[in-house]
Amino acid sequence: MQRFFWAALMVLTFAVGGLGQAQAQPQSPVTVPAVSAAPEAGSAASLDTKAARAKLDGIKADLDQKELALQGRTLPNAELQNLRQQMEPIIANIRALIEDQTPKLEASKARLTQLGPKPKDGQPEESADAAKDRAEREAAVAELDETQRLARALLVQAEQVNAQISDRRRAGFARALLERSDGILSPSLWLNVVQAIPRELRAQRITLSDTLTQMDRNATFGVLLVVALALGTAIALYVGRRYIAPRLVRRDPEITEPARRSRLLAALAVLLLGAVPAIAGSWIVWIAIDSADIFPPRLEQVVAALLLGIAFVAFVRALVDAILAPDHTPWRLVNVSNTSATRIMSFSVTIATVMMIGKVLESFNQAIAAALPITVVTRGVFALAAVLLFAELLRRFARKASQEEACLGPYVAPEPDIGGPLRTLGWIVVGIVIASVLTGYVAFASFLVDQVIWVSIIVALLILSIALADEFIGGTLRGDTRVATTLQANTGLRLRSLEQIGVLASGAARLGLIVLAVLLALAPWGIESTDLMGSIRAAFFGFSVGDMTISISSILIAALLFAAGFAITRVIQRWLDHTFLPATDLDAGLRNSIRTAAGYVGVIAAGVLAFSYLGLSLERVTIVAGALSVGIGFGLQSIVNNFISGLILLWERPIRVGDLVVVGDGEGYVRRINVRSTEIQTYDRSTLIVPNSNLISGIVRNRVRNDRIGRVLVSVPVPRATDPDLVAQIMRTAALAHREVMSEPAPRVIFKKVTENTIDFDLICFVDDIDAAGRVSSDLYFEIFRGLRKAGASAVPEAPAHKPEEYEEEPPKKPKEDEEEGLTLLKDKSSP
Repeated sequence: MQRFFWAALMVLTFAVGGLGQAQAQPQSPVTVPAVSAAPEAGSAASLDTKAARAKLDGIKADLDQKELALQGRTLPNAELQNLRQQMEPIIANIRALIEDQTPKLEASKARLTQLGPKPKDGQPEESADAAKDRAEREAAVAELDETQRLARALLVQAEQVNAQISDRRRAGFARALLERSDGILSPSLWLNVVQAIPRELRAQRITLSDTLTQMDRNATFGVLLVVALALGTAIALYVGRRYIAPRLVRRDPEITEPARRSRLLAALAVLLLGAVPAIAGSWIVWIAIDSADIFPPRLEQVVAALLLGIAFVAFVRALVDAILAPDHTPWRLVNVSNTSATRIMSFSVTIATVMMIGKVLESFNQAIAAALPITVVTRGVFALAAVLLFAELLRRFARKASQEEACLGPYVAPEPDIGGPLRTLGWIVVGIVIASVLTGYVAFASFLVDQVIWVSIIVALLILSIALADEFIGGTLRGDTRVATTLQANTGLRLRSLEQIGVLASGAARLGLIVLAVLLALAPWGIESTDLMGSIRAAFFGFSVGDMTISISSILIAALLFAAGFAITRVIQRWLDHTFLPATDLDAGLRNSIRTAAGYVGVIAAGVLAFSYLGLSLERVTIVAGALSVGIGFGLQSIVNNFISGLILLWERPIRVGDLVVVGDGEGYVRRINVRSTEIQTYDRSTLIVPNSNLISGIVRNRVRNDRIGRVLVSVPVPRATDPDLVAQIMRTAALAHREVMSEPAPRVIFKKVTENTIDFDLICFVDDIDAAGRVSSDLYFEIFRGLRKAGASAVPEAPAHKPEEYEEEPPKKPKEDEEEGLTLLKDKSSP
């Protein structure tokens, strides 16, 4: 497990520096000879089907052999891993064969269906040619169906074998991880160590003697010169990076607020210039030593561990320097104080150095086949040393209450520092490691320390990678950058659309980086990328639930088909709105109904296309509809009611777009009929949202249901002594003189009522367009009042329904005084 940990770390570090090694994975091609069953007499077996059956027979023999190997004995982890790698191509071949045979089987069934059912007893028999054709097609369908069923059975068997291998590996990993020995403070452990020292000294002398012998045999002058040149180059790269990097990477302290992109570029340059030379130096030395063959094979792993440890320490230092920038506060990517940054840097390098020394000693113990007590003590001591250093780092971050009392003047809160939950988790890890070392679970303690360091490195790299992705993917398409301007000019996309594309692209990059980080974090736990990627592949390309296959890829493609259909529907609606319908004589309401109906048809067609691609038959849609009906019965009644009401409004058209309607206390023009509600624009330019069900089940006044003729009502109260005929003549003349008042039906003046003080008249006339009713009413009021003023009469305003209590009500005039006032007015009118 440790070798896997360090090998994975080397791959990660080489990937950061642009270096790597390609490792070939052994694969065992399925070449087991197969004897295919001979087809029955009269069967129309095709050559493709025979080849598929032969291939399935070979796969079955291979799977049976692997099952026997798993049942026979306990296999080591290396052999289990080899079997695991061999299972992937077998499963892929079975799935490819099933996908290849499925359309052939469907086509054969369709051809057989075209012949119709076989004649029953009492019916005329079919011709000899038809019977022969039916027999051949039935045989072909039976053979293809048998091949398909055999392939599916083998796929289940292969998946079961794969699951057994994974279970064996996990069980072995847990057994090795939780293996218990004597605790680090156990006297018996140290007594065994003392007893094993003479044996270890003899083993070391033998190893040293073998090394000197091999060096004397292979260490020629040329070999030593090459190794010396490699060591010199590595030392120059390792030492020179600390002097070259500050000159190539400018973190100007005078810049107090550098741009985010500048900080990220500087951090990336610091990481590369700090880690790549050290990694390259270690790799050059390893190539030289491995080629010179001056060390025994068992000591080469010690040299490899030493070189990798040196590169690891350099990489940790460069990573912390890139993110925290201890000596350059404005260039820091994480908001921590200067003291915290310097402290994390020193402790990280120290812990990495301790881990490097421990791994080198473990490799040396493995090379000389050291006794188990010495191996336990070595791993336990170094795990304890690393976790105690980590505990001291956590203790340094603790804030003391005396900090507030020591300051003069008002208390100023310190800068943001390492959060409390992280410290709590760190102390939990420290406690678990110390308890494991003391109780004898040294392997678990060592593994937990390795995992903490491994996850910390992954999290640091993830933070840097996500920041780079956000800045160089999303930030490039945001604002007036050169790339955004070029794309906007060449593609015609709006700046807002480019920003949205950048957000989606950066989100996809984040998701990919997080998945990669999870894979790397789970690798030391025995979960390989093939395990997790197999689950992801199954989810993406399809997994069966009953007789239905569900896959993310089919869902995505169906969503794209629906989106394409929806977009085409919107294009057609826009064409209807702006090109076709304006060229017709249809009214606005009918145009809206046609446009909305086209939208419904397009959306339904797009949905049917998407469901068809998903393979949802009518029976499955019926099941979904039944489930939806249950939901409707529990909580979706109002939504469905409004939707159906909207369809009724569009079909029956009791109200249309542009109609002037009165709904309750609101009055206005219908502007839009949506799926759930209708928008009515009132006279104060506000929008009234009315659920469609209210318009269907409630009382609605439509002022322009049949035509747009509008009635104008002008109410005029005049003093009681005024001549009624004179007032009627003035009102009728004003109506007939207005050019927008219709002559048919003719204006009418109605003597409405007589009160104690006034007589009330109503003028009723009509206009061609109800939109002009308010303007015509105002014009008629002006004209009538002018006529009454010229005639010597005056209109009396209507008394308010509720008079304020603070005003005194004038006493009503007596009827005799009213009559005298009326006679006086008539005399004045009759005089020249």
